[in-house]
Amino acid sequence: MLAFLLALLAAVPCAAQGRDPVLVPDISEHEIVLRQGFTGADLLLFGALLEASGGRATGEYDIVVVLKGPAEPIRIREKERWFGIWVNADSTGYRSVPSFYAIASSRPIVDIVDERTAAIYELGLPWLQLSPTGSIDPEEQARFSAGLVDLRQRQGLYAQFEGGVEVTEGVLYRARFPIPSNVIPGRYVAETFAIIDGRVVTSATSEIKVSKEGVSGRIASEAQDASFFYGLFAIGLSLFMGWAASRISTLF
Repeated sequence: MLAFLLALLAAVPCAAQGRDPVLVPDISEHEIVLRQGFTGADLLLFGALLEASGGRATGEYDIVVVLKGPAEPIRIREKERWFGIWVNADSTGYRSVPSFYAIASSRPIVDIVDERTAAIYELGLPWLQLSPTGSIDPEEQARFSAGLVDLRQRQGLYAQFEGGVEVTEGVLYRARFPIPSNVIPGRYVAETFAIIDGRVVTSATSEIKVSKEGVSGRIASEAQDASFFYGLFAIGLSLFMGWAASRISTLF
């Protein structure tokens, strides 16, 4: 029995070496506070890739880091020009669209995985799943989706950094993401993938909390928690401001 236990203990490290590696991620800031005058932030995601036994990982791994903001429904409209005037034309809705999406990779995504794997894990803007509502022609859906992604890119809310992950000695990695000032509060999830030979072998997630403080934070909280009374207050305030403006104009 003693010989059997000794043989079993000796075999554990060998068995661990055959297992997939382990990602140990971390973030420079686990909470971002949106205060008055917030102009953006620079978020550093870093970590290590280790063997299951705790030693250094072996092999040429690629690292891909994806940062997503809270999902939200959205409707996008297409503009057309009629007799020199831009008017709303076709539109389509989406059930679940990431409010923020950024991806960084150690190499271009097309050199790391095939299109099927990229679509499964949403690795890159071309493979982002946007979930349109209702039935829509595939070509029209592709046009609207491309327009939505382009709009979010120009707003700084979507970004792709190929070669944005720096890997040191095949163990340590780090990637920087600029966080624009127009992000919305909520739960942000950073997911890190270790990939070798086009196959995702392991992944790990971290969370970032984005919250509002001050007057704007209280207003946002009241608008969400008591939307009915907030709407009545907003209508009443607008009526009062209109009445006050008219009274002031009659005095002068």
